Amino acid sequence: EVQLVESGGGLVQAGGSLRLSCAASGFTSDDHALGWLRQSPGKVREGVTCISSRDGTTVYADSVKGRFTIESDNAKNTVYLLMNNLKPEDTATYYCTAGRTGLVYDGCYDFLGQGTQVTVSS
Repeated sequence: EVQLVESGGGLVQAGGSLRLSCAASGFTSDDHALGWLRQSPGKVREGVTCISSRDGTTVYADSVKGRFTIESDNAKNTVYLLMNNLKPEDTATYYCTAGRTGLVYDGCYDFLGQGTQVTVSS
């Protein structure tokens, strides 16, 4: 069973930075993907980013391109989300996710963690 445990959320002022971490376990194959999605109250859940364990391919939502970076440490099965120049509209619960394959262009949202809150004040 895939398990995902997030850490690193919190409160930050607009323009600031945060780093989220996610420890992943339970994969039966090295061919998978890790990523993040977010959800705010009253808004549709949004896929933020994915990274392939197969070849390191990354994809990003347009809303975070140039500000967020996903990185993975395959040896530790850990994925990080580096968030810079945060905006109030980035406020959401962020969920670590995993995909069953390393193909990321269709997303990587087969499994979700419990979530961690990120709040950006204006």
